[in-house]
Amino acid sequence: MSQRVNAYSQSPELFKKFVEFGALVKSGAIESSILHLVEIRASQMNGCAFCLDMHVKQAKIHGERELRLHHVAIWRESTLFSPRERAALAWTEALTQLPAHGVPDEVYERVRTQLSEKEISDLSFAIMSINAWNRINVGFQTVPGSADKAFGLDKAKLD
Repeated sequence: MSQRVNAYSQSPELFKKFVEFGALVKSGAIESSILHLVEIRASQMNGCAFCLDMHVKQAKIHGERELRLHHVAIWRESTLFSPRERAALAWTEALTQLPAHGVPDEVYERVRTQLSEKEISDLSFAIMSINAWNRINVGFQTVPGSADKAFGLDKAKLD
């Protein structure tokens, strides 16, 4: 198999602007603990090894408990997530894998009972962001862990 293009070096201005967008998303109304869960769940769903590896390490560095990290894939069955986190994860799944007939009212109502309008909007932009990162990293087969030193992820101590 041949080496894939490095999209970041081929499109540096787009990459720079997208990083800026990501920084704005992180400064939004949604707490970082939920953003980590959203990034992990979307990356699981999209099969993005690079992003999943990165976001699990970031969550661990920021104090997320390991068992909760293992339970993200089974959040519906797990008792480890709050109603707010569950609503965010349901919204993540709905926007990551859009249903044929749109997002069901029950999913929207669930998120609406837990988050403000601003938070729902900011969460939606966060979901858009991680899905875009997933698509570029899956498409160009970015190697998991390849940016650990650059992003300080070696501090996660997850070998």
